[in-house]
Amino acid sequence: MATVVTEGLLRDLAAFRASNGCAISMYVDFDPSAAPTVPAEKAKFHARVDETKKLAEVRARDRGRDCKYALAADFERIKEWSDGFDRDGARALALFASSADGLFRIVPLLEPVADGSEVGPELWISPLAGQFGRGEGALVAVVSRERGVLYRLRDGRLHEIADESEEVPGQHDQGGWSQARYQRHIENIVLRHLKTVGEEIDKTVHNRRPHLVMVAPEEMRGELESKLSHEARASIVGWVSADAHASETELLALVRPLFDEARAREDEATLERWQAERGRGGKVAAGWKQTLDAASDARVEVLLVSEGARHQAWSCPECGRAYADGGKCPLDDTKLEEREDAVDLAVHHTVLHGGSFVRFGAGALADADGIGALLRF
Repeated sequence: MATVVTEGLLRDLAAFRASNGCAISMYVDFDPSAAPTVPAEKAKFHARVDETKKLAEVRARDRGRDCKYALAADFERIKEWSDGFDRDGARALALFASSADGLFRIVPLLEPVADGSEVGPELWISPLAGQFGRGEGALVAVVSRERGVLYRLRDGRLHEIADESEEVPGQHDQGGWSQARYQRHIENIVLRHLKTVGEEIDKTVHNRRPHLVMVAPEEMRGELESKLSHEARASIVGWVSADAHASETELLALVRPLFDEARAREDEATLERWQAERGRGGKVAAGWKQTLDAASDARVEVLLVSEGARHQAWSCPECGRAYADGGKCPLDDTKLEEREDAVDLAVHHTVLHGGSFVRFGAGALADADGIGALLRF
């Protein structure tokens, strides 16, 4: 089953360091246009393994015999696993392996990811970090005159967490009541039902402020919103209508764009905050040197990176600090190791120290060479 990228997953992967410097990180995307059948998917996977082997051969030349033997064991393990390969609905796959350290982890992904491989002392996690969250923990309330079901989005699926549905009498149940009196009776039942649903939503939202999408008929929205607390109303990121018998899968298809739009608005607000802070000389980093220094010092609150941003970097094999320039580590005089992906180094340090990561379109941070950060101090 596909996995949502969580803070805990990223932190676990970021904390790993291979004892022999030869951990494998591999990403395979299963775009239906490139791999429309199961045999095509398997062929694509094996082609990515072959590319990773070529890269591993290059890396092993500098790491010695232990690395070479460990990589051979890793690829044998990958081959054994792939014999029963089944992506089970996953849109992409991440694989991490280091037999010398007992690591073999498969992460099926909900979202597409660019094909790629890396072999090095740390795991390559920046492709995963770009998928962090995706609405995880968000709420969906499905409300009508009778229905009142609350769902939480977890692992890419809607999971029911409360059902306050209530049967409302129909016209055929009128009996000896007058039409007007009976209609008031029904409306009172509906209002009581909406109040109960509103209280359940308030209780679930309280002190959490998750994104909330309301699925309700348009004519009920005003009355329903009036039954919610200020905190719950502030959590709403959109309203939508759905068929009365819509399945959970159909509901998710309706609400997912609203969660994505909410996230995009938050990301844009983050960029604007960074720009404003930078303009007033506030707590920000801009450019590779400032950002890598801040990330190494655990000062990054939010890391901002433009799509396609690339830079060479170096890291200290002793203390782990990242640098934009080579030479020796100023802290322990150890010779720095060259690293190809400075973004991944910045992501590692940010995630390890509880910061978050936002990726923007190409050119968003052009005047900062594609990278920056909001700082804690």
